[in-house]
Amino acid sequence: MVTYAHIADAYQRLKGIATRTPLLESNSLNQSLEGRVLFKVEALQRTGSFKFRGAYNKLSQLAQQGVTGIVAYSSGNHAQGVALAASMFNMQATIIMPTDSPSIKINNTRALGGEVILYDRYTQSREDIGHALAQERNLALVKPYDDRDIIAGQGTVGLEASQQLQALGLVPDQVITPCGGGGLVSGTAIAIHEHFSAAHLWVAEPEHYDDTIRSLDAGKRLSNLTAQPSLCDAIVTPMPGELTFPIMQEHLQGGLAVSEEHVLAAMATCMQELKVVVEPGGCVGLAALLAGLLPTRDKTTMVVLSGGNADPQVLARALIKV
Repeated sequence: MVTYAHIADAYQRLKGIATRTPLLESNSLNQSLEGRVLFKVEALQRTGSFKFRGAYNKLSQLAQQGVTGIVAYSSGNHAQGVALAASMFNMQATIIMPTDSPSIKINNTRALGGEVILYDRYTQSREDIGHALAQERNLALVKPYDDRDIIAGQGTVGLEASQQLQALGLVPDQVITPCGGGGLVSGTAIAIHEHFSAAHLWVAEPEHYDDTIRSLDAGKRLSNLTAQPSLCDAIVTPMPGELTFPIMQEHLQGGLAVSEEHVLAAMATCMQELKVVVEPGGCVGLAALLAGLLPTRDKTTMVVLSGGNADPQVLARALIKV
């Protein structure tokens, strides 16, 4: 099990390495949502997402064990975080990525020194490919969320945000976080509840890929029921993780599924109100607020904006709709 102590250790490893991302707010958004809403902007993290935190925390410990090569699978954000962290430890990184990943993520991963192997996310298993490569090439497998060190690294988002909220004299009533496999929300929830035990924790997911919401309702892990493309590629995963799901069961209030129309509106809002680029999967929490799915009136709400690696065409589509 992941504990707050694991997250605190990861925070020390990341100090001076990871960017201390800002906690932003918009007066006009506060007025329209009738509450105080603060945004933890991990889109401004190194490689453009929170994933660098977990990757560095994991690889720093693998490096101490003498590991020189790793393999990871990712839709793009974990890929970039792992590729950068690997370069910092002189490791060779092999990354398995879906063929339909945004080109910006594939190109950035290669630019960071990662060897990219493409696969079809709808007909092939990235887990099977990853395990096979790990055995064939004698590589350490770095999973995107089902790993204690990865979860602890991602949890530094919650620890850091808690420090920032306390510095402002604020106590959050609720926190909403994007969710794919659950590494970010699991680590963040542990950290938030260490500092603010009464806060309600929520996840947001894209419609048709609401496996975490359905799993929480059913009390067991369920897989997604569709293979249709989604704008929110960063958080499209087969099902909640084995390690992350029990943590989510313990800490989460529930989940909210959002439409692509509300996701596009959230992307545009981030540009207009916060002056930051956020990718579709990174702003599903804000999308849930804009859709009225989570009441914010007279509440203090924190929203995690998890990544900023937006495909230029999708960003343009969001802005054209304004």
